[in-house]
Amino acid sequence: MNYGTIKYCDIANGVGVRSSLFVSGCRVHCPGCFNGEAQDFGFGPAFTREVADELIDSLRPSYVRGLSLLGGDPMEPENQRVLVGLAERVVMELPEKDIWCYTGYVYDRDLIPGGKRYVEGVTDRFLDCIDVLVDGPFIAAEKDITLRFRGSSNQRLIDLAKTRETGAVSLWDDGPLFGTHTM
Repeated sequence: MNYGTIKYCDIANGVGVRSSLFVSGCRVHCPGCFNGEAQDFGFGPAFTREVADELIDSLRPSYVRGLSLLGGDPMEPENQRVLVGLAERVVMELPEKDIWCYTGYVYDRDLIPGGKRYVEGVTDRFLDCIDVLVDGPFIAAEKDITLRFRGSSNQRLIDLAKTRETGAVSLWDDGPLFGTHTM
């Protein structure tokens, strides 16, 4: 797997200060994608053990809330196979940190058994590590710059633990200050 960039002290891709890994490779190709160059699986350097170690170390300070995985698309099968190990490592070594993952695929269609991005023995392990899944393609006609942590109104912020526990998609609660979508 390759990656385009890592942003340390990122505050745009999830709650609090985060380290954000932008992986390479995406087959969704959303028109108007903010990161079109990362659609190429060969874009950027290789994601190595040394890069993973540096990323894990960046999560250690108490002021860092967690890890965000973006792309490209982390849910491409090639990327899942690498990221599941990173996510499991974060859960094991830093259980107090949360993991957010952004995908152009739809959770309850594409990431379930039989879905076009479900990888036997990988996807469920990966999803079990993720706290918030931001799903759905970016749709330029539904772009809304007032939304937190997503680009278009069709995209959902899914509380994955609750969703997997209940079997029904449960949206992440943004709290009373931001939940109303008004300023």
